[in-house]
Amino acid sequence: MDTSKSSYDETFSFAPRDETEGERLQKVLARLGYGSRRVCEELIESGRVRIDGRRAILGSRVRPGVERVTVDDIEVATAPDMVYYLLNKPAGVITTAADPQGRPKVTDFVPVEPRVFPVGRLDLESEGLLLLTNDGALAQLLTHPSHGVEKEYLTYVDGALRPHELAQLRRGVELSDGRTQPAKVSLLAPDLVKITIHEGRNRQIRRMCEAVGHRVLRLVRTRIGPITDRTLAQGSVRELSTSEVIALRGTPGARR
Repeated sequence: MDTSKSSYDETFSFAPRDETEGERLQKVLARLGYGSRRVCEELIESGRVRIDGRRAILGSRVRPGVERVTVDDIEVATAPDMVYYLLNKPAGVITTAADPQGRPKVTDFVPVEPRVFPVGRLDLESEGLLLLTNDGALAQLLTHPSHGVEKEYLTYVDGALRPHELAQLRRGVELSDGRTQPAKVSLLAPDLVKITIHEGRNRQIRRMCEAVGHRVLRLVRTRIGPITDRTLAQGSVRELSTSEVIALRGTPGARR
């Protein structure tokens, strides 16, 4: 008996759901900014959309926040209450959702509801871009060391950096918790360097610079994976666009 067709249907496609179960897939995708209803139907028909790993078909229905939906193998956050903020953090603000000492904290800059949390950390005196969200799955993807999402920093130090010190930073330096992985390092001025890392150790950039003999005077994060914004004023916050969230989920190393 020829089982190729039934095997294909079972492995790669869904029959349409019961009309009372979930939402139509094209409606969910359109709501999330993937285009008009017709554009989303074309995405489904072209085989680019999957539900829980199986190819969706036109007429498929999905339960937002329950089933895993991907477009071009990039996961879509279908839960209706997911929010994503980009903050340009000033110095003197603590990266936490609560502080018993009553210091300014990053969650003071965003709406109270829905409750969000910072993705990764910037120490008290560091500045620059920080993501806040209630999407725990995406936060895990962006912060886990194995996923290698790049973070870029402008680093102002005391004194001119010499060639051999730059070479040390690029190769990796020995810290108390082990040797750092190779970094991308560009000298912009004698005392200003752009450093790009994909680890997330505590105060890592400051400790790397101290290891080669320089104290960091100012540290500004300018990029998280594909996300950057030179127009966002210090202390300002905005929501990420749908395309930015999609870009974050598609960051090399951040796919599941």
